[in-house]
Amino acid sequence: MKTNHLQFFLFVTAVMLFIGSVIPVVSYPPFVRQAAQFGAKDCTFCHTKPEGGDGWNTRGTWLKTEKEKRNVARIDVAWLSEYKEAAAAPAKNDYSKGETWLCKPGRKDACDLDMTATIVAANGKLKEEKWQADPKAPIDCFYVYPTVSNDATPNSDMNAGPEERAVVKSQLARFGSKCRIYAPLYRQVTLTALRANMSGRPMAADRVLGYNDVLDAWKYYLEHDNQGRGVVLIGHSQGSGVLMQLIRNEIDGKPIQDRIVSALLLGMNVAVPKGKDVGGAFQKMPLCRAADQTGCVISYVSFRDNVPPPVNTLFGKVAGDGMVAACTNPAALGGGSGELKAYLSAKGRSFSSSAEPKPWVTPEPPIKTDFVTLPGLLTAQCVQNEKGSYLAITVNGNPSDPRTDEIPGDVIANGQVQTNWGLHLIDVNAAIGNLVEIVGKQAKSYAKLHKK
Repeated sequence: MKTNHLQFFLFVTAVMLFIGSVIPVVSYPPFVRQAAQFGAKDCTFCHTKPEGGDGWNTRGTWLKTEKEKRNVARIDVAWLSEYKEAAAAPAKNDYSKGETWLCKPGRKDACDLDMTATIVAANGKLKEEKWQADPKAPIDCFYVYPTVSNDATPNSDMNAGPEERAVVKSQLARFGSKCRIYAPLYRQVTLTALRANMSGRPMAADRVLGYNDVLDAWKYYLEHDNQGRGVVLIGHSQGSGVLMQLIRNEIDGKPIQDRIVSALLLGMNVAVPKGKDVGGAFQKMPLCRAADQTGCVISYVSFRDNVPPPVNTLFGKVAGDGMVAACTNPAALGGGSGELKAYLSAKGRSFSSSAEPKPWVTPEPPIKTDFVTLPGLLTAQCVQNEKGSYLAITVNGNPSDPRTDEIPGDVIANGQVQTNWGLHLIDVNAAIGNLVEIVGKQAKSYAKLHKK
């Protein structure tokens, strides 16, 4: 008899639980009913189990902690409004901690590298080009890296992975011969999110989070490290976009602008009025038109000269009547064509995916350095037409010599070149030698202008 009563009780309980899961009833505990305005449907709102008990989830743990902080006897449902705000505002990074920086002066880190390169002459001869950092450089460089994180989440974590280390090696460390380097980690929008968006399955990434990280790092740098020194802002792609926002909000037209040696905003569309150097993205910072000009912006997006921006291009065009994408040629800031001093990966790959590499010389000799430079192979000039405003890069190959007539840098997807990306993967590397030289000249000009 007892068994029949027990079975009946279990059956009724199961039915009631099922009904309760599909039909709201008033038999919920008072806390659940009171918390319904915040989305509560059952005890799993705060507990790990439907029946409640001692197992607490993140929300419940937060409520318990609040109860202890407030030194009260009972949890108040109204606190949940504060939990929502706390959950919506991720904790700030502490940029006083060394692990929040990829690179800072005076330590062994991702930028403490030997950037010696191999010169590959047109006749196939190889020669090593020595490189040395300058720990006493007169100016600083503050760098924000492009979209490289392979983290599975929409925004990256704050752990430096091989991809972050690889990009500072490729795009930043060479500037260490002219400036002291600062490169904060930040919770950027990841490649995972970018690929999801491109495939039509968008992920909810938080761009404000990454910007706020860089803003916090910038403020920490100014307060604790800058000490009145001139600084070059360097960014590529997403990094340039973040720096553009930083300049608009914190620098352009403000007293701190006097400390900006230059801003290298590469691989991003920076708007300027057609025929002018200032007045679009920034109101007070003009484009650089000479290597010794300071307080100015260098910006371009690169395409092969024989593969101009297509109709669906991602780069080289901006919104707004009378506006064009800025193009300042690092090989000839004053205009015209010039020779690019590229430093490309000796393995033939950029820091991200590109076409299968080919040997730099045939027959292929051993190359001991991580980078090669190819005198005379590349030239560039700014082009502005109906296709856009961009840096057109020409490969001056000679089929009769043993050196390659091709360079990597195209974005490849499913075996197809994505022409709407141009040479985005090597925007920086294609002209980094020119950019380093410009920064050196700007440092000298800045020193003359700011003599005490």
